Amino acid sequence: MSDKVGFWQDLMWRFEAIAFDATVGLLRMFPVDVASDLGAGLLKALGPISPVQKVVNRNLDLAFPEKDGAWKARVSRAQWDNLGRTFAEIAMMDRITVANGRIVVENAERLDEIETSGTPVVFISGHFANWEIMPSVINESGVICQMTYRAANNPYVDARWRKARERYGTRLFAPKGGDGAKELLAGMARGESVALMNDQKFNRGVSTPFFSRPVDTAPGPTRLAMRFGTVLQPMTVERTGAGRFKVTVCDPIDVVDTGRKSEDIDATVCKVSAFIESAVRSRPEEWFWVHKRWPNDAYKPETPGHKN
Repeated sequence: MSDKVGFWQDLMWRFEAIAFDATVGLLRMFPVDVASDLGAGLLKALGPISPVQKVVNRNLDLAFPEKDGAWKARVSRAQWDNLGRTFAEIAMMDRITVANGRIVVENAERLDEIETSGTPVVFISGHFANWEIMPSVINESGVICQMTYRAANNPYVDARWRKARERYGTRLFAPKGGDGAKELLAGMARGESVALMNDQKFNRGVSTPFFSRPVDTAPGPTRLAMRFGTVLQPMTVERTGAGRFKVTVCDPIDVVDTGRKSEDIDATVCKVSAFIESAVRSRPEEWFWVHKRWPNDAYKPETPGHKN
C-alpha cells in the first residue's frame, strides 16, 4: 500500500474490509444452494433499480436489436439472478468442485493432455455463469497455470480475495498491468500455462466484430500464444443449478500464421471474439451484461432520428 494514502482513505478501506469479512462469513454459514439463492434474491431485487440497469438495457439493445422488449426483460432479470448467485458462490468456491460433483467437465481429456504434455497453453474464456469456475477446474485438473485478475482498489479487500482463491487452489497470480505481463512471460517460459478473460473492453485493442458492431479486444492472449508457439484453449461455463455447473473444454484455437505478424494477430483476435459471441448467444442470461463492452459513443443518448 502506498505511503501517500491518507488517514481517512485508509480508514474507509478498513471499514470496507470489515464489511467484506462480515458478508463472506455470513454466506459461509449457509449451504451452497441456500447462499446462492440468497444472492440471486438480493440482486434480482436491487439490480433493476440500480443505475447499472441502464447499461444492461443498452447492451441488450446493441447485441439483440431484433429481439422484442419481453425477451430482453426476461434476459435482464435472469442475468441479475445469475450475477447474484455468482457473487454469493465466490465466497465458497472451495465447496464447488469437480470432486464433489457440483462441476461436470466435458472433454476433460483435453486438460489431461495439457497436464502431461509439458507444453503450456493460453486458456481463454469470458465472464460466463460463474467465471471463477474456470480457474478452479484448471487447478483441480493438475495443470500448472498462472491466473490473471484485476486487483481491487482496496488493498485489504484485495488480500482477502487472494486468500479466498487460495482456498480452492489458486496460488499463482499475475496481476494485470506491466508487472503482470512480465509474470506471464516468465511463467510460460517455465512451461506454465496462463488463463485470461478475453471478453472485456480493452482500450486501443484490436477492433473486432462483436454482435455486428466493432469493439476493442485485448490482443495479449493471442500475442502470448504466438510468442510461445502454442494454442489458445477456450473454455465455457454453464450454470446447471444453484452452485452447479457444466464446463466445456472446447477445441483449441490455432493462431493464424501467414508470416504477417500484425495481420495474423488481428485475424486470431477476431476468432477469439467470435468464440465469445457464440457462447453469449448460446446462453445470454449468463453473461456479464453490466459492463460497457462497446465503444463509449454507443452509450450516448440518441438524438431524434439517429441511431448509434
